[in-house]
Amino acid sequence: MPASAKTNKPIPAIKAGLKKKLSTAPAGTFPAFAKPMLATLVDKPFDNPGWLFEVKWDGYRALASVNKGEVQLWSRNNKSFNDKFYPIYEALQKWKIDVVLDGEIVALDESGISVFEALQGWRSEADGELIYYVFDILWLDGHDLTNLPLTERKAILQELLPPTDLIRISESFDGSGLDLFNAAKKMGLEGIIAKKSDSIYHTGDRSRDWLKIKSQKRQEVVIGGYTNNEGSGKLFSSLLVGVFENGQLQYTGKIGTGFTVKTQTELMKQFKPLITNKSPFSVVPDINKPSRFRPNPPQATATWLKPKLVCEVSYAEMTSDGVMRHPSFEGMRVDKGAADVIYEKATSAGKALKETAALQEKKVIVPPGKKVRKTLLNPTDETQVREVGGHEIKFTNLSKIFWPKEKATKRDLLNYYYQVAPYMVPYLKDRPQSLNRFPNGIEGKSFYQKDVTGKVPDWIETFPYHSSADDRDRNYLVCTSEADLLYMASLGSIEMNPWSSRVQSPDNPDWCIIDLDPDKNAFNQVIECAQVTHQLLESIGVPSYCKTSGSTGLHIYIPLGAKYDYEHSKEFGRAIATIVHRELPKFTSIERLTANRGGKMYIDFLQNRPQATLAAPYSVRPKPGATVSMPLHWEEVKKGLKLSDHNMFNAVDRLKNEGDIFKPVIGKGINMQKAVKALMSLKG
Repeated sequence: MPASAKTNKPIPAIKAGLKKKLSTAPAGTFPAFAKPMLATLVDKPFDNPGWLFEVKWDGYRALASVNKGEVQLWSRNNKSFNDKFYPIYEALQKWKIDVVLDGEIVALDESGISVFEALQGWRSEADGELIYYVFDILWLDGHDLTNLPLTERKAILQELLPPTDLIRISESFDGSGLDLFNAAKKMGLEGIIAKKSDSIYHTGDRSRDWLKIKSQKRQEVVIGGYTNNEGSGKLFSSLLVGVFENGQLQYTGKIGTGFTVKTQTELMKQFKPLITNKSPFSVVPDINKPSRFRPNPPQATATWLKPKLVCEVSYAEMTSDGVMRHPSFEGMRVDKGAADVIYEKATSAGKALKETAALQEKKVIVPPGKKVRKTLLNPTDETQVREVGGHEIKFTNLSKIFWPKEKATKRDLLNYYYQVAPYMVPYLKDRPQSLNRFPNGIEGKSFYQKDVTGKVPDWIETFPYHSSADDRDRNYLVCTSEADLLYMASLGSIEMNPWSSRVQSPDNPDWCIIDLDPDKNAFNQVIECAQVTHQLLESIGVPSYCKTSGSTGLHIYIPLGAKYDYEHSKEFGRAIATIVHRELPKFTSIERLTANRGGKMYIDFLQNRPQATLAAPYSVRPKPGATVSMPLHWEEVKKGLKLSDHNMFNAVDRLKNEGDIFKPVIGKGINMQKAVKALMSLKG
């Protein structure tokens, strides 16, 4: 969504009380890039006074800086995360302070556990909930905090950074490290971090003031090649990996598990430019070496790779000759350079404590808030393939401007329809669609498309019709799911135009429509006409529901429940329009021909014909401002209402607050015979 459409409140400036705390920290220039402090691996948890304990989050280490409004989010090896993790970047943009933070970006499951595999595959907010867990602060408002004790830095952080949806404090506890470790192990967490409470921040150093204790053995490794077993149909059978020691890549084993077909396909794309004829390992590994459990292993061939890619593995133990037992692929590490990967051998916890010194079980895992749809497509990649409802859809030309004045793009349109799909699909489901395509935005050429024969994927349903124009059988596209909605939008269909009936009962509409279509009328006259229509229907006990057209008028829907055919619906609409026109003859008309209306507003009941379409509820319109056809409460239909009040940039927030107030339109429907009888009594 364009920057102009953002409504989130900014983080306030530094409070006076916090400024006083900063007085103990020396002044310092803003650091262009700070390397994070690293922890030393130890072999077991411990209880000791003077130590704080935290959860070890399974994600990407990330430092964040905000300086005079400019935000940078980077990995431990100075790789920008600005685009990759754009929700965190955008959240930091709302800050009005100058600061440098240290933390971990994670993807949480429903219970609040960080899942590295989910983070590795994260492309947009549709892939899961991102959280930036902040556990330290290095610089604030002109002050270098790295030489303050950890407890003081934590106190400043607590006051500065209240928990938010995307940026949270990683809580520390000064209780039992053993208890927290056991809890972490039971919950499937990666482990815990122990930090000396009075430690300063050692920028770029691996210090024994910070210790990490893993609940399972994990190791970052460099990929030096892959194998293909004889007769195997897989893209590769195993990865050949190692770690650097004295500048040379030492082989640590084959990884043959933990891959999906999709993962293998993605990895092969990364491998292709790195293929080389020479083994990168210091000693060429014997990939067909028999083992105790596999005396006759399948014959494999190796393809060597330049040692550039890093992945993470879990394993049971390391053998005496430095080879991992039962390794399993956990995911790629884009945040670490291959040259930095060494074998992390656990130091004795007792020894580490003697040299420097290392939770009370509390609620440190916080599940994500209520799941709310955000973006389907990330803000950078021009072409993205997303799986929606089990179907892969390719989205292209995503930065193409569809609304020049608002600088809103095709990507913005698709993200909008993804967010409103749960509300909108019920009004599109099982209905043939008339596509109104704007491949180059609202100022480009557009065209209508009814026939999609041979032009859509096989998974999209169609509905046959006969074209009298050329005496041929053709097919409408039928929307059945959000995948269909997004596919239509990907074709440049800005607005969605469904039939009033479904394919199960094509001759029986689910609603009757009164379309108030102004000519030279002021919009207040449209509002007055809608109010009179509502009063009429209320007087005969008929419920009605109003929405903006998103263009120039208002639409009034009456639920029919598919109990009557189009002819009945049209004549019912004619009777309503006739009475309303009789009440407002000065500025309304029921004449079909525009020339006969004399510039008056048309009360259109002929929309209640077979194959006629109107913009669906929540549909965007190809109009300036990206207006939306928005359902309204009747009390909102009053003087002062403007069609521009509801647009693509604020419609989602309204839906979150109000819900789908149009839902009764697809309910059981009215008793038309009773309603017509009541109308006839009014006519008389």
